[in-house]
Amino acid sequence: MKQTPQLDMAQARMRPGVIVRDGFLGVETRRLVDLLEDDDAAVKRLRVTHAAIAARMRALRAAGAAGLGDIVTVAPHFEVRVDSERGKLRCPFADGLAAKTTIEVVNRALERAIIFTDMGIHLIEAHGFYNGRGSPYRLEPEALVETLEVQPSW
Repeated sequence: MKQTPQLDMAQARMRPGVIVRDGFLGVETRRLVDLLEDDDAAVKRLRVTHAAIAARMRALRAAGAAGLGDIVTVAPHFEVRVDSERGKLRCPFADGLAAKTTIEVVNRALERAIIFTDMGIHLIEAHGFYNGRGSPYRLEPEALVETLEVQPSW
């Protein structure tokens, strides 16, 4: 894949203070295309898809939303809490808005937790982007698949 002018613009919008205070890139100095390719390769090694990961995140978010900020138990062994703030965030790829929602999922069988956002779901589903290393909202594909129990797609 090639670093296109569109990816250059998206990467510029990911810098700290442009859309969010800390940005989306963390300590990354690589080109956006390289981050996307590395995470795509990790997802393929796990035998899942970005869409399957995002679908699992979205399903757990929907189950937790019923709690209105309280913890909701989701079978077989998850606890989910969804917190929302007013407003929306622009996608750095310039293809939409996402609510300012934070989702915490605890897998009690593994005693592991994952925190993600509505924007994170969108970025994974639409762009295969998991944020840069060192970013406060970096989501490692391996940790997502294991903690959220995303089943292999093939």
